[in-house]
Amino acid sequence: MAATASFPAAPPAGLHARKLLWLLVLFCVVTLYPPGDVIETIRHLRVPDTDDAMRLVEARDLAAGQGWYDNVQYRFLPPDGVPSHWSRLLDAPPAGLLLVLTPWVGSGLAEGLVAAFWPPLLLAVYATALFSGVRTSFGPRAAVLAVLAATQTFGVTVQFAAGRVDHHDVQMIAILGMATALIRGGARAGVAAGALAAFSLAIGLEGLPSVALGALFVVGDWVFRGRPALPCFLGFGLGLGLAAPLLFGAQTAPHLWTATACDALSPPWLWLAGGGGAAALACAGLDRRLGSIGARIAVVAAIGAVLVGGFALLFPICLGGPFPGMTPLVRDRWLLMVNEMTSVPKFVARRQWEMLVYYPVLALAAFAASWAAFRGAPEHRRAYGVAAVLLWPGLVIGWFQFRGIYVASGLIPLVAGPVLDRALALAGDRAAAPRRRAGLAALGIAMISTAWMAPAALAGLFEESGAAAASAEAFACQADAAVKPLAALPAGTVLAPVVMGPSILMRTPHAVVAAPYHRAIPGLTAAIEGLGGSEADLRRHVAAHGVRYVVVCRARPSPGLDGPAFATRLARGEVQADWLEPLPLGGDVLKVWRLR
Repeated sequence: MAATASFPAAPPAGLHARKLLWLLVLFCVVTLYPPGDVIETIRHLRVPDTDDAMRLVEARDLAAGQGWYDNVQYRFLPPDGVPSHWSRLLDAPPAGLLLVLTPWVGSGLAEGLVAAFWPPLLLAVYATALFSGVRTSFGPRAAVLAVLAATQTFGVTVQFAAGRVDHHDVQMIAILGMATALIRGGARAGVAAGALAAFSLAIGLEGLPSVALGALFVVGDWVFRGRPALPCFLGFGLGLGLAAPLLFGAQTAPHLWTATACDALSPPWLWLAGGGGAAALACAGLDRRLGSIGARIAVVAAIGAVLVGGFALLFPICLGGPFPGMTPLVRDRWLLMVNEMTSVPKFVARRQWEMLVYYPVLALAAFAASWAAFRGAPEHRRAYGVAAVLLWPGLVIGWFQFRGIYVASGLIPLVAGPVLDRALALAGDRAAAPRRRAGLAALGIAMISTAWMAPAALAGLFEESGAAAASAEAFACQADAAVKPLAALPAGTVLAPVVMGPSILMRTPHAVVAAPYHRAIPGLTAAIEGLGGSEADLRRHVAAHGVRYVVVCRARPSPGLDGPAFATRLARGEVQADWLEPLPLGGDVLKVWRLR
């Protein structure tokens, strides 16, 4: 009997395809971090945003021994300083890394390494959560395609860029985790979803609309399905109601536990979170008696009225939003000029066509998820329903304020991955109608941000955006090359444009009067009026805040409140001030004066 050769079985074609997709994912991830950007971040602390600079300042102070509950930035509006509304929970990881690295490489290099490599570590966490969630609902190929889509979603990648140590990336991870837990359903997943919702609130209130809609989803699910949906509803309520006060206590000084803060996790939001937990327990206790949808609706409506009515009675100051006490001057001259507060119509009016890589993909994902939640395969409707519920707040709020898309953008790949997977499946199905195959492929491609780069670039060719030039000039004024020479001066308080405040704090020993944070209204007023007003205005604010140095950007001095500002004319050499001594430290970017 002749011996027969034995060969290993060939791997399935689908396995080869997934390996190729993973290689493509790896290539895309590598290209997200060009070596030049990483090196600049390490060597010169080049960070994308003012908030990243301020986060590094807070982490540095914590690592240097500032108290855990003492979140005052004392070099910001000295001598009292400004209490930060940011979470100590996010200051801790970079501070811990600084403590570990500094003895080995020195403080400067340690900060650069943390700024460069902390975001990629968080991207790995985000990608893992995304892959796990999509694989559970749609299979492994859809999960790989979702990760691939994430590497091409600008709303995601900008939050994980080198130097991006702000809190939006962690918030994105928390809300994505909440979404995938709600999709799984059940008691344990509900508890995880509620705890992640609480963690998102502890980080910052930008995720509040997503948390509120997540809560409404589990409530609505129980109302319409009854007992089968109760475990997830109860778990979510308990997870949120218990985790929120624990996280609040962990990061808030005891003497502030009764203080109302509309811009951070505090009693107003604990009222809603704790009330939600109590509501879930009450509904669970009444479940056997509530045999109809109408009865459950009545109970939920009554509990909701108590929660909302109590909030309005106990914390009326927060009904007007997170910025109570903001003056019209600061609102009009600063807040409404910030990019993240800009509406889509205003972006279009400014010819800022880069918004094309952000907003259309969010809109397509929201509409596609909504359609699939009602008309898609029954086994996938819950997944698409959760995605739709959480995408719509970002779509609606993002139309009026660009920051509304931040958290929601992290959910786009949750829809894009399965759509691309279905498009690939139909491409090999000759029985499928050509129009359907082409339409689904076009939808999948249109949910990829990079597909919108061409129209955005084309629009930019025909109409140059003045906002882009202004942004580049403002960035140059905050860069290491411009600001670091100021560190050679004896320490003092600096009056500079609002956007320069965090960079000065990060790169020099100086204190600042103004930085882009709504809790520092006097400092914002001083920068707006002092640098944008008359000589008398400038002298008044300089004296009021003990200013030692005045700094302006050569290319873009602060806009005048009524005609050309004195600081602008001073920077152009059109006027002189005998009480200010020019200093040759600004190079071609800054103009610097010291008080005589």
